[in-house]
Amino acid sequence: MESRPPNSTDPTAGIDQDQATSARRIQRLSSHLNPPLDGADAEMATALMTCAGRAKIDVDTEKLSNYMRGRYRDVQQGVYDYFNSRPELQTPIEISKDEHRELCMRQLMGLVREAGIRPFRYVVEDPAKYFAILEAVGSVDMSLGIKMGVQFSLWGGSVLNLGTKKHRDKYFEGIDNVEYPGCFAMTELHHGSNVQGIQTVATFDPMKDEFVIETPNDGAIKWWIGNAAVHGKFATVFAKLMLPTHDTKGVSDMGVHAFIVPIRDMKTNKPLPGVQIHDCGHKVGLNGVDNGALRFQSVRIPRDNLLNRFGDVARDGKYTSPLSSINKRFAATLGELVGGRVGLAYSSVGVLKIAVIIAVRYSLLRQQFGPPKQPEISILDYQSQQHKLMPMLASTYAFHFATSHLVDTYAEMKKTHDEELVGDVHALSAGLKAYVTSYTAKSLSTCREACGGHGYAAVNRFGSLRNDHDIFQTFEGDNTVLLQQVAGYLLKQYKEKFHGGTLSVTWNYLRESMNFYLSQPNPVTARWEGQDHLRDPKFQLDAFRYRTSRLLQSVAVRLQKHSKTLGSFGAWNRCLNHLLTLAESHIETVILAKFIDAVRSCPDEKSRAALKLLCDLYAMDRIWNDIGTYRNVDYVAPNKAKAIHKLTEYLCFQVKNIAKEMVDAFDLPDYVTRAPIGMQAAEDAYTVYTQYAGF
Repeated sequence: MESRPPNSTDPTAGIDQDQATSARRIQRLSSHLNPPLDGADAEMATALMTCAGRAKIDVDTEKLSNYMRGRYRDVQQGVYDYFNSRPELQTPIEISKDEHRELCMRQLMGLVREAGIRPFRYVVEDPAKYFAILEAVGSVDMSLGIKMGVQFSLWGGSVLNLGTKKHRDKYFEGIDNVEYPGCFAMTELHHGSNVQGIQTVATFDPMKDEFVIETPNDGAIKWWIGNAAVHGKFATVFAKLMLPTHDTKGVSDMGVHAFIVPIRDMKTNKPLPGVQIHDCGHKVGLNGVDNGALRFQSVRIPRDNLLNRFGDVARDGKYTSPLSSINKRFAATLGELVGGRVGLAYSSVGVLKIAVIIAVRYSLLRQQFGPPKQPEISILDYQSQQHKLMPMLASTYAFHFATSHLVDTYAEMKKTHDEELVGDVHALSAGLKAYVTSYTAKSLSTCREACGGHGYAAVNRFGSLRNDHDIFQTFEGDNTVLLQQVAGYLLKQYKEKFHGGTLSVTWNYLRESMNFYLSQPNPVTARWEGQDHLRDPKFQLDAFRYRTSRLLQSVAVRLQKHSKTLGSFGAWNRCLNHLLTLAESHIETVILAKFIDAVRSCPDEKSRAALKLLCDLYAMDRIWNDIGTYRNVDYVAPNKAKAIHKLTEYLCFQVKNIAKEMVDAFDLPDYVTRAPIGMQAAEDAYTVYTQYAGF
């Protein structure tokens, strides 16, 4: 046997041949039973051991909260303080529909007239401040948030955005102080998303200088109109503008326009002549909002009640517009109403924050099972609970920064009227509203389940949050329809890309990189599995952008192919699921990009480290959820896929260690979250909870 140096690591060194043979067999058998760790496993094992023996990230919740809530923290706190000081205005757990409606109106009047918070002033002057108030109000009672949105965003916003100076001068003060409570009457019984298909008509009568508003059939009844059933005095009614002609047709359809129509007497509150009002009744949620149905029978309004920013009718019946076609006027009209979608996306994140706070705090509080003869452990120590809640916590932060960016972009658009920003806000608001509200709806059920039986108690709010929020997926644009708009927008940009056209802000991440993202994956990087690589923002963004690019290219090819035999509509329907996936992929990419920007911009080092951890979890969780797509095109090799899965679990574990601090940084007081099992002081939770049950 050859000699070996005394420091050799060979286990057979220094023993005879038989012993050496036996030792090698034992070693081989041991390696089969306990295979050596590959690169990813070894690195992960080292990281886990290091983490276990190391103090968790130190999070300064005050600094992180200041960074999160920004310059509108004080105005939100003003909303919270007002309602906390007025217990009679707080919504009880059990309340009838009619009582809830009246309470909701008193809440709105109190906010405006007692607290002196005038949201309407900020709709145009400072939209970001308006949305901050809207989020805070929705935290108090979601019905109040929607009622406020109807009054100021929809009814008031339509007057400001679709009308001209004469309308602002006449109606602003009354809308602002809620002396003129109003409605937004667009949706009809038979038409919701297809606004161009509405059937209500407004025919100009040149003899009396009036418009005649008519509901021609039952399908044209205005339906689900907020504020209509009880409190509304006015309505912005969307109808087809008909002008008399001297030919055989008799009238000319000028397309959908908006009209101010008084619906109730200002003193008696009774419906005005020709206006029929019916109550839409009890709903799944949001019963503090009085949704009603409106039918018009030869209701006459002055010609000046036409909101005439994009189209006007002169005394002699002549029609004028700065826009050349019905389609352009319609697009401009709807484009001015995107603020509602912006508000819903932003408010939905506020709802998600409340649910995540309650679920995380309860999961830290509740102890169950554990190692034999040892104390029970919290349910958040279980990997299954971490898997449910930690990616959700990361997503909540991601959505916060993405919707904050949307609000800032919307405010800039309102200030500058820049055409590129108009297109960007339209696509981004549609996509974020659809994606965020769908995610929040699913998460509310997950949070309830994660809290077991106690999550089913009404006092712990998951039921009311879930029921009130559910409709967010439908109004201001059905989510499936909105995602199709995003997909259509991307396809339009894709076409312009190859015809030398300009590219919008949302699209510009592919401005110079389309060929790179559509090229074959690099077989070397497809196998890289180290943590430094997987947690590199460049890899994460490249992976998201690659997926979007592939989806866009492939759906464009499929649409072209199927349109030859099915026509454009048939081809679109044939590829619909593909198109929806494309839109979601694009929105996820934008969300990740804004999260990465927010991490980099965070001035506090400790907060930045915590946010980076959540950002990595958001990225890894989304990549793993769609790992099949990456594997199918060899973007990710099997070993790398395994490493991504292990890293996702590891990040969930790390985020769990700072979960309490991260939900505390949302800075929502207990009197806002209002769930005993979600109280900040865990030692008080069961005491307060049992008091609600009468103990």
